[in-house]
Amino acid sequence: MRSFSGTALCLDRSDINTDEIIPARYLTEIEKSAMGPHLMEDLELEGFDPKQDLKGIGVLVARQNFGCGSSREHAPWALEVNGIHVVIAQSFARIFYQNMFNCGMLAITLDRAEIDRLFTDGRQSAIHISVDVDTSDILVTTSRKTRAVPFTLSEFDRALVKEGGWVEYADKKY
Repeated sequence: MRSFSGTALCLDRSDINTDEIIPARYLTEIEKSAMGPHLMEDLELEGFDPKQDLKGIGVLVARQNFGCGSSREHAPWALEVNGIHVVIAQSFARIFYQNMFNCGMLAITLDRAEIDRLFTDGRQSAIHISVDVDTSDILVTTSRKTRAVPFTLSEFDRALVKEGGWVEYADKKY
């Protein structure tokens, strides 16, 4: 069993692109950890301060088309080194989506109504999210309640996450 959990941060915007996740000027870094302090430093979102708001976050929730823009593994890497292993959105850019799984992380797609519900929960209190990869269940816990939300995941993507990413999967299978 592999599970992920953490406090969720709701970023109420669609089309958050890879340059906003990790600015291109840091793509020359050769260590993942060097990208850590620069996560989302160029994201313009009213009231958002990446230096404060990303502390202690394990899950991001966003609207549509998360990870659009340039294709690069650096965007999931920047999330990973900051302890964010799960992104939940209504939709993802195709390459970003697959890069998350290739890195052993989760990109979970939920319908608009459920995303709206997460944003409503997040406005009312802090949200803690636990994801069970084996059962494809998300437990959403607020100060008032806990509820389960099912999600779908292909068996291949599930295998990538359970092994820790594409390299670990390939080492085991080939």
